[in-house]
Amino acid sequence: MQPNLNKLFKKLWLGTSMALAALSVQAFPDRTVTLVVPFTPGSGSDIIARIIAPKLSERWKQAVIVDNKPGASGNIGAEAAAKAAPDGHTLLMAINTFTMAPNLYKKVPFDPTTDFTPIMKMAVANFAIVVHPSMAAADLPGVIALAKAKPGQINFGSPGNGTPHHLAMELMKQQLGFDMLHVPYRGISNATTDLIGGQVQLMFASVHSMLPHVRSGRLRMLASTGATRSAVTPNVPVFREYGIEFMDAVDAWYAVLAPAKTSPELVKALHRDVSAVLALPEVKEQMAVQGLTIQTSTPEQLGSLVQADYLRWKKTIADAKIQVD
Repeated sequence: MQPNLNKLFKKLWLGTSMALAALSVQAFPDRTVTLVVPFTPGSGSDIIARIIAPKLSERWKQAVIVDNKPGASGNIGAEAAAKAAPDGHTLLMAINTFTMAPNLYKKVPFDPTTDFTPIMKMAVANFAIVVHPSMAAADLPGVIALAKAKPGQINFGSPGNGTPHHLAMELMKQQLGFDMLHVPYRGISNATTDLIGGQVQLMFASVHSMLPHVRSGRLRMLASTGATRSAVTPNVPVFREYGIEFMDAVDAWYAVLAPAKTSPELVKALHRDVSAVLALPEVKEQMAVQGLTIQTSTPEQLGSLVQADYLRWKKTIADAKIQVD
């Protein structure tokens, strides 16, 4: 008799839990929703948040605000979102640097693989390798050959130690067996200024940030990431055209995540609503103007991407012995 009672109680508990979860989703949102941006205004995450916030507000009939929490390379904002209640009212607008941070810093107050519930990937910004016009090599194979012939004599810049721009070059160095001297700067503007001035010879950077300098002839773009050539840069080959396929997914991807333990029902609703907003023609147009390509995913695909990037950059950072204080 006792086993039957246990089964009955279990069924009742499951039924009650499912009913409560359904009611919770129906009631969402019942107050202001906060999109936490772990960087300053004007960053990629901030741009996306400010494009989709008013559209989500229209859909949800509730205020949707953007809360910039910059600092510690995004760690402060990510921690705040991770510690929020898992009720959908606080969401993290992440860039893939949050998969790098735990391997760069001695102490990081969150785990990207366990402290968040993936909702969806939203957009990507491809990276490109750009060089000063005085660079002797005419194309990417020429640059690699030159680097192998003169190990440590070619300088590459980056916006800082451990930035995606830096790690992209470290990955290439490790996989293709060449060496260059890294020159870290305080931000992308300083690095770009010195690249244009010829103080450094090449750099990884987002395609859209470099296009004005390429079009003016102050820089040359040799190759971009991605599986196929971009409509924005149809004359620039992608790395895989040179047989370097591991660079396909080396880009800046943007995603929305919720705190861990967010219910599957709420994840489904959030995914549906964010997808609907990203499909709006005006949203697509606004994103394109900012050099962002809408590229969505399922929650499961985003979870796999976070895990894969975390492991890839963990190895790259360890092999290059990079650490940020």
